[in-house]
Amino acid sequence: MVGLGVLAAIIYLALAPLVKPAISIVTPDAAAPTWGVPATSPVAVADPEGEGITARVDADWLAATSARTGIPSRALAAYAGAALLAAEEKPECGISWNTLAGVGYVESRHGSYGGAVMAEDGTISPGIYGIALDGGSTAHIPDSDKGKYDGDKQYDRAVGPMQMIPQSWRNWDVDGNGDGKRDPQNIDDAVLAATNYLCRAREDMTTEDGWRDTIATYNSAPSYLLAVALAATRFGA
Repeated sequence: MVGLGVLAAIIYLALAPLVKPAISIVTPDAAAPTWGVPATSPVAVADPEGEGITARVDADWLAATSARTGIPSRALAAYAGAALLAAEEKPECGISWNTLAGVGYVESRHGSYGGAVMAEDGTISPGIYGIALDGGSTAHIPDSDKGKYDGDKQYDRAVGPMQMIPQSWRNWDVDGNGDGKRDPQNIDDAVLAATNYLCRAREDMTTEDGWRDTIATYNSAPSYLLAVALAATRFGA
């Protein structure tokens, strides 16, 4: 795995040309928050049916929160399910569903960037890919996966709704929907992998310093931090 600082720079260089956050979400102003204030925890199902993270989320909470936030319910289920699992398995992390939603919004508009559509199982089609990390306007990252994840056998590209580079995906890949596959273009797998990465990058996201430091390991650009903070806080409110 590359160092966190290097990884953050790589992700920033890869994603900056790909995603342009909406002005209504990310325009700074005097009242702009500096971190993504944690929202109330999702309502969990007492006895989940199924192995996927989305089975953990109460259907009524999901419908109501999707309607209020505008986050597609299928993507929201992944954010909420991953946050509930993290609260159970790594409670000291304190990652919230609205922080994951903020990252997913900025990275890929909840998996809809470029006209992509999310299937019922959470798989994105067509797949979402960043630009080639060929050393021009980006870091120079030669191919590390033989094109397995990013379709590029010459250079690496960030992949999927959470835009992880192949090197990072190999370190944190996980089956989030219980289908026996680990797919960076699947919202459940991608969000849970990003959650695992963030919760091990830093110990506590419930404080402003902890939140900022953790998000900076994903992308250290101040503009990125502000974009995620504004989106996460707005969703949480």
